[in-house]
Amino acid sequence: MSIQRSHVGARLSETAVFNKVVYLAGQIAEDAGQDIRGQTREVLAHIDRLLAEAGSDKSRILSCQIFLADIGQIDVMNQVWDAWVAPGNAPPRATVQARLAKPDWLIEVVVTAAQK
Repeated sequence: MSIQRSHVGARLSETAVFNKVVYLAGQIAEDAGQDIRGQTREVLAHIDRLLAEAGSDKSRILSCQIFLADIGQIDVMNQVWDAWVAPGNAPPRATVQARLAKPDWLIEVVVTAAQK
């Protein structure tokens, strides 16, 4: 079986698909000037777009890892998450505090999903 990659750059690909499983790179907000609510919305929109391009959607997420620069912002992030997640299809998820690559980034999300 071949591996299909999309949005391939010199350092990383945004997606890889193998054996009907979609792997996303860590998604961050392009507009890092936003607060945690805005960055979370933008990141989740990136995930929606990338999953759709790969023949999947948020109801098919197998695993999700969320990295927050400040775990104290988890309640606000969860408000956005709860409004976004597919009802009845909340995926297994881990949320941790982490120092992200750039100080303006407040959230990074990594998702693995099944294709339709």
